[in-house]
Amino acid sequence: MTPSAPLPTGLDEAAHGCLVAGFTGTTTVPDPLKRLIDRGLGGVILFTRNVRDAEQVRVLTDTLRALRPDLIVAIDNEGGGIGHLVSADAPDVPGSYALGVADDSELTARCADALAGHLATLGITASYAPVADLQHHPRNPIVRTRAFGAEPALAARHLRAWIAATERRGVASCAKHFPGHGGTETDSHHGMAVDPRPYDELRADFEPFRAAVDAGVPMIMSAHVVFPALDPERPATLSRRILGDLLRHELDFDGVLVSDALEMKAIADRYGEAAGARIALAAGADQVVVAVPDLEVTLACRDAVLGALRDGVLAEERVWEAAGRVRRLAGRYAAPAAAVAGWDTGAGLAAARRAVRLSGVPAAVRGAHLVDLFPSPHPALNWGGEDLLTALRAVDPAATGTAVTGEPEDPDALAGRLVRETGEAPLAVATCDAALHPWQARLRDALLSRRPDAVRIDTGLPEGGALCSYGRGRVNMRALAEALTGV
Repeated sequence: MTPSAPLPTGLDEAAHGCLVAGFTGTTTVPDPLKRLIDRGLGGVILFTRNVRDAEQVRVLTDTLRALRPDLIVAIDNEGGGIGHLVSADAPDVPGSYALGVADDSELTARCADALAGHLATLGITASYAPVADLQHHPRNPIVRTRAFGAEPALAARHLRAWIAATERRGVASCAKHFPGHGGTETDSHHGMAVDPRPYDELRADFEPFRAAVDAGVPMIMSAHVVFPALDPERPATLSRRILGDLLRHELDFDGVLVSDALEMKAIADRYGEAAGARIALAAGADQVVVAVPDLEVTLACRDAVLGALRDGVLAEERVWEAAGRVRRLAGRYAAPAAAVAGWDTGAGLAAARRAVRLSGVPAAVRGAHLVDLFPSPHPALNWGGEDLLTALRAVDPAATGTAVTGEPEDPDALAGRLVRETGEAPLAVATCDAALHPWQARLRDALLSRRPDAVRIDTGLPEGGALCSYGRGRVNMRALAEALTGV
C-alpha cells in the first residue's frame, strides 16, 4: 500500500471505531461529528456542556443513534460530586470512598443500580466508572474520595458489587485508571504523573483491577502515569508492557481497553494528542478518548492513526483486533433498554449517613455559624461545588455562615471578621483536603485560635475533625448537616 493510497473501506471504518469523541451541543450534532460517525466512529462522550435536562439528553442520544445504531454513548458517572447529569435529575449517591467506609456491598449495588438505571432512561449505555484506584498517597490530588479506599480487598468487593449492578441494567461499566493512579503526587490532567514505588509495592494496586476482570467488567481505562518499575519510558496509556504484558496477559483482560482523555497534559504536553492516539493504539488500547469539544483535535488524532496505517507504523492487525473488541462491546451495550424499571431513591442518602464519622461532637449543635472552606471545582470532573451551608440550613433554618472557595488576601483579617459575625453562636469550620490547599489550613487555624471551641469538620479525607463525610456530594452534605444538628 503506498503512503498516498486510501485505506480499504473496512479498515478505514475499523480505525474510526477506535475513536471516542467529545463535542459541543445539546440538540444538534455538529457536521464534522456526523461525518466521523458516518465513517464508523466508535463512540461519543457527553459532558455537562451536552446536558440541559433529562428529556433533552434522551432526544440527543436518540439523534446520535439514528445516525449510527452501534454508536456507543458514554459519560463519566462516578456519583458523589463527580458527574455531569445534575440538571438531568441524576440520583444523589455519595462518592466511592463513603461507600467503602459504610462497607455494605448491597448498599453499594443499590447506589450503582440507581446511577445505571438513570443512564438507561437517558439512552446512555456506557459509564466510565467505577474508580478502581487505591487511595494511599496522602498528597494524591486526583483520586482521594473517588476511590473506595486504600485496601485492595475492600475495593475489590465494592467493585464487584458496582459492576454487577451496572451490568444488570444493560450499561457498560469501566474500571479506571489502570494500573492505578492512587500513588502519585501529580494530577495527570495537569502534568506527567509518576509512581516511583517498586514492583512489589505496586502489586496491591493491581488487585482491584484483577477483581474487576474476574467480575466481567467490559471496559478498563488506562492511566496517564509513568511507573518506572513497569516501564521507565512511557506512561501506562502508551506502554505495551503495561497494557499488553500486564493487563492482557497477567490479568487476562479481553474487553475494551480505553485510554483516558488524550488532551490531558500528561499526554498532550509531551507527545501531543495525535501522536498519543497512534502510540496508544499500537501499545494495545482499543479506543482512545478525545474529550475536548474541538473536533479538529479529534480529526488530527484520526488522521495520525490513518497515516500510521498507511505508513505501516501501526499494524493493521492491531486495529482489526481493537475494532473487533469495540464491535463486541457495541453489540452488547449500544442499544438502550426499551423499558427501565425504577430504582431505590433513598439508597444514596442511606449510604452517606452510614459513612459519616463523629468524634467528640455534642449531641446537637443548633444555630451554628458555619465557615465552609473548599477548593474550586475541578474543570474536568465538573464537581458541582455543593456547599455545606445550604444543607445545614435545610435542617436548621437558624444556621448562618459563609462559603470560602479560594485563598483570601488576608486570612487573619477574614478570620477576625467571621468570628465577629458568629457572635455568641456555636462556630463550625469545615475544610476539604486542607493538606493539599494550605490556605484552608491557615484560615482554619486562624479561626480556631480565636474560637478553640469551634467544631472542626472534614468534608474530604479525615484530617482530625470531629466529623467527616468522606466526600462533598449533595447527600454527603445532607448527612453531615444531620449529624451536626442531631436531626
